[in-house]
Amino acid sequence: MWTDLNRPPLDADALRRALVREPETGDPRAFWTRLDVVAETGSTNADLLARAATEDCDRHVLLAEFQGSGRGRHQRTWVSPAQAQIALSVLLTMRGLGPSDMGWLPLLAGVAVVDALRAVAEVPAELKWPNDVLVGGRKVAGILAEVATVSPDPAVVVGVGLNVSLAEDELPVPEATSLALENAAVRDRDTLVRALLRELADRWQQWHDADWDVTELAAAYRERCVTLGARVRAVLPGDREIVGVAVDIDGDGRLVVRGADGVDTAVAAGDITHLRREDGELA
Repeated sequence: MWTDLNRPPLDADALRRALVREPETGDPRAFWTRLDVVAETGSTNADLLARAATEDCDRHVLLAEFQGSGRGRHQRTWVSPAQAQIALSVLLTMRGLGPSDMGWLPLLAGVAVVDALRAVAEVPAELKWPNDVLVGGRKVAGILAEVATVSPDPAVVVGVGLNVSLAEDELPVPEATSLALENAAVRDRDTLVRALLRELADRWQQWHDADWDVTELAAAYRERCVTLGARVRAVLPGDREIVGVAVDIDGDGRLVVRGADGVDTAVAAGDITHLRREDGELA
């Protein structure tokens, strides 16, 4: 039983009919093989990783109405009121992909989320490297990828957390936002889930059909990445810091930062802050 008219539950049956390849009830052309919606869990990523340890979970989707221990990058927590967000995880197996290219999957997911939000919610979404989704410089969605297996075929769980109906006083941090606060054209979570999963499937299929070549994917990512051209501070593992201009995304998906000395550094992991001026920060 639900009582908040602004936050209805997801319609699991309708989502399965639209997205899951079920001979009798679903579209046989659909990409996904299983879709589950649970009322509450700690982490959809953790649940899918646990499931993958005992069964074949390729193209499984797990959504939660409330996620009590959601995680972002660097183990940061991500919590939202029930039914105010989209918390979903998918598992994708990439046969023939080299382990060194697995890092492109979360970037691909970022492109898919941006395109879905632009097309359906009609908000000017863009990417902050590596895969934060921003609207007006504020974070509306985050992505976390975790490796399930490396051999015989790489399999990765990709989690997406999207703020949908959160009010200003419900945001986890001042730098966050929601589709409601950005006056999105569509805030219906069923519609948004369908758009997100279809975009993700289409992008994955394009990459697969290109024999995992990243040329087209990298170009799409660069077009949507607001970090490129920005002055940034990169805090690297070990508390090493680089300040410079983000000039490129290299073939491994790393952010290339050009320092004041003209030396380029490829950043594979670290906190990136967009700088407004020498002593100020944007995000």
